[in-house]
Amino acid sequence: MEGTLFIEVGILIFLIILVRVFYLIHKITTGNTKIYPKRMKPAKTLICIGSGGHTTEMLTLMESLDFSNYTSRHYIMASSDSTSISKVNTFESHINKGKYSIKRIPRSRHVHQSYISSVFTTIYATLHCIPVVLRLRPDLILCNGPGTCIPICIVAFIMKVAFLCDTKIVFIESFCRTQTFSLSGKILIYVADNILVQWPSLKRKLKRSDYIGQLM
Repeated sequence: MEGTLFIEVGILIFLIILVRVFYLIHKITTGNTKIYPKRMKPAKTLICIGSGGHTTEMLTLMESLDFSNYTSRHYIMASSDSTSISKVNTFESHINKGKYSIKRIPRSRHVHQSYISSVFTTIYATLHCIPVVLRLRPDLILCNGPGTCIPICIVAFIMKVAFLCDTKIVFIESFCRTQTFSLSGKILIYVADNILVQWPSLKRKLKRSDYIGQLM
């Protein structure tokens, strides 16, 4: 009898979690997201950095920000990314506003890696992201397509499901995506609060996205 009770409670908890997940996805994908009041203090911001063009695009986007409203800033990049650290440090030395940190996580998908094997590397990267996101509890996540952003956003979404934080996720689709969304974009469509695109053709494919023009 006691064992049956535990099973029933477990099923009930699972159903509650499932309803919460589908509720959040529905609210995000239909555009009925929470209207955030004007912030009275800076947003703790987590920036997902890719490599090469992704890094350049993200830093170009950030040049237009009022950095007094986005601090502290925490840059997340793949542990195998050897070029982005110097770019971020140079960028931060120029703006010289507020604290920032750089954190490394395992790469979720390598170039030309098969989609099947990338499932396992993404799970591995996600597990490494859990303590990072739990510790930081960012108010805002900015990402623009590198695979590194997927585990970070997944963990942030799970924390939102569990009422542990209310992180706003903003995804900027890469400049090179003119007709179709990237794999990251296709995944984050369901969890990102805001989708920003750089080409009108993508705006037509996803009505809730915002067209911001070309950054590059």
